[in-house]
Formats: sequence, C-alpha cells, structure tokens
Amino acid sequence: MTEFELYLRLGFEHISDLKGYDHILFVIALAAVYPLREWKHLLVLVTAFTIGHSVTLALSTLGWVNVDADLIETLIPVTIFITAAINIFERFAKDPEKALQRDWRMKYALAIGFGLIHGLGFSNYLRAILGSEESLVLPLFSFNVGLELGQLVILVITFLVSGGVIGLANRLLERFNRPTANAQRNWATMLSSVIAILSLTMTWG
Repeated sequence: MTEFELYLRLGFEHISDLKGYDHILFVIALAAVYPLREWKHLLVLVTAFTIGHSVTLALSTLGWVNVDADLIETLIPVTIFITAAINIFERFAKDPEKALQRDWRMKYALAIGFGLIHGLGFSNYLRAILGSEESLVLPLFSFNVGLELGQLVILVITFLVSGGVIGLANRLLERFNRPTANAQRNWATMLSSVIAILSLTMTWG
C-alpha cells in the first residue's frame, strides 16, 4: 500500500467511523432538509464545509494553529445541534419552503465556520497518526481526499435512506387517502430532532 493509499483510507475511515459519529451526524444534519431536487444548494453547503475544514486541517496539522483539543471536542456537538435546530425552526416557519430558500445563505456562512471547527478535530486525529513522517504534504492531501470520499458516501446513504422512508410514507398516506405534501418536511424534522438530542447528549457527556 502506498503512502497516498494509506492516508486516503485513514481519512475515509475516520469520518465514516460509527464509534466517532459526530462528523457523520453533522453531514446528515446538513442534508436533512434538502430533497434530491435541491442538490445544488446542498452542494454549496458541502463545499463550504469542505473549505472550512480543509483550511484548519492544514493549518493545525502543519503546526501553525494550535487549539485546545477538549474545547474542540465540546464545540463539535454544538455545531451539530445548531444545524439541526435551524432545520427544525424552518419546519415551523409560516412558509417553510420560503424559509429554506431564505436561510441557505446563512447556512453557507455557518457551514464554513463549523467546517473550521471540524477541521481542528480532524487534525487532532491526523497528528496522532503521523508519527515520524518527514513531509506532511502528501499525508495531509490524501487524508483530506479520504475525508471527502467518506463525506460523499454519507450523503449518498442519507439520500437513499430518506428517499426510501419518504416513499414508503407517501404510499401509506395514499392508501389511507391522506395528503402526502408534508412527508419530506416531517421526515426532515424527525431526523433533525433525533440529531439534536444526540448532539446534546454528546455535549453533556
């Protein structure tokens, strides 16, 4: 296995590790309220998050930025809770669709800022496994690529699961002659609520 492949795998495994599911929850929270037809807005958010965490991942791994690890581990669940809470508030707005369109610019700024925090969390792990590597450029690059691949897999799984659940809900509602227009919003609200609760347990834990 080449050095590139090694750190690529480590990056992928780090973000997709179910034992450390904080980053997974954040990506799911970002995607929760967006149906597949809104993929452009979601792409903007994911790109913003990528920009943010790539910057601090590089700066921290290279030793140019040093932030207390315990503080970062506390802040990451907070970013998850805020993202999930925004999703929930949008659901109960007078016009949820309008609120979703209006708030995405704010979410873009938050995704960049939250990405900066998550990047510091990624760097703590990367620095721990670098050992005596003489050059950090290739490990840093390949680890980041692995993170992005893992993030993409999480998004795909999220859309597949959400699509399956919403499709099943719609079929059940149609069988009982109930309106299906709110199935997407109801699922997003339920998913975001679960994520918000989990993030609070992580913060208090």
